[in-house]
Amino acid sequence: MPDFLTIGEQAARAGGDALLEWVGRFQAREKGPRDLVTEADLASQEAVRQIILAAFPQHDFVSEEGDGPERLDGEYCWVVDPLDGTTNYVHQIPHYAVSLALLQRGQPIVGVIFDPVNRECFTAVRGQGAKLNGQAISTSGVTELSQAVIAASFSARVDFPSPEIDQFVAAVKGTQGVRRTGSAALNLCYVAAGRFDAFWALSTKAWDVAAGVLLVEEAGGIVTRLDGGPFSLAAPHPVATASIALQRRFCELLSSAAPVREGEK
Repeated sequence: MPDFLTIGEQAARAGGDALLEWVGRFQAREKGPRDLVTEADLASQEAVRQIILAAFPQHDFVSEEGDGPERLDGEYCWVVDPLDGTTNYVHQIPHYAVSLALLQRGQPIVGVIFDPVNRECFTAVRGQGAKLNGQAISTSGVTELSQAVIAASFSARVDFPSPEIDQFVAAVKGTQGVRRTGSAALNLCYVAAGRFDAFWALSTKAWDVAAGVLLVEEAGGIVTRLDGGPFSLAAPHPVATASIALQRRFCELLSSAAPVREGEK
């Protein structure tokens, strides 16, 4: 396990350094409406891949920018987002990260999220807690919606009417404040570190949240589906909260604003 974490952190830092090297000198192209991919994504992915597979050549490797099959249920599988927060990165908004998780038979056992601008490295190992730059972190423990600062992630294109917008409006009305930062991975890190009190998303993929979910759980938080059931990477749309009491209240708020969709069950 220590080798997994050490290699994972080396890989995430190498990916982050590749992103910094490409700042201001890439050509952006669209991979979907308002959803950009750059040479920087691919450079970061390659830096991560080389380190991971050199150390563990028998492990599966799944990345957002990859073109292979999604094999998340193998004995060991690394799930990687080489640039979470692409739009921020393209517009030189300094809020993006490299996110990677090691899954064992589909369950995250190691998570690393590296913010190269602020040099913050969030790490977690199943059963061993969560850390920021080597120091233990924990969730805020907030229990009341009125005291909670909430983060949200939306898809690149939000149609109207939309459950995401309905829930966003309910969260704005029912909590202390809502933030949309542009990075699901960092949103989860901030819940783990007590900066945010909760986070939810309806359109995230496994590589967006696998590492962050483990961080929140190891920091003492709760991660469920929108209906309050057990979270699964097979339907990777988390509701992450700082406490059990807040989880119950937040899920009730979101569900009352928009019913659970079939893909979220």
